[in-house]
Amino acid sequence: MKFMTGEWFKAAQMDLMTIEEIKDNEHLTTIIAFHAQQCIEKVFKAVIEEKGEKIEKVHDLLKLKDKVSSQLPIEMDEAVLELINQLYIESRYPGDLGLLPAGRPTCEQAKIFYATAQQIYDDVKQFLENNPQGE
Repeated sequence: MKFMTGEWFKAAQMDLMTIEEIKDNEHLTTIIAFHAQQCIEKVFKAVIEEKGEKIEKVHDLLKLKDKVSSQLPIEMDEAVLELINQLYIESRYPGDLGLLPAGRPTCEQAKIFYATAQQIYDDVKQFLENNPQGE
């Protein structure tokens, strides 16, 4: 794995660590959701980095997934990924951070987002470690 690919994974791991610290706080579901989105975004960008391609300033998980899906033979829950994708809001107001169109994520949604981010992180990291670029 390339050095910068590893750096993307370290950054994604920090998002997971943040979630782990706050996952049981029902008042922080927006923060959990936001960090889950960020983790998945960074993991997809790690794949782009490993491929040696330019990383665009894109935050749309579906676009990033499409860009890397031919290199990743892993399963992802498309419905959950679409829901998490709605979390990235470029806003001037901190109160909007991590909100879904219907408002604050529920505790159950936050748990699902965390589990999804963790699964994508683990699966992609394992795949890249077992399939070095060029093999």
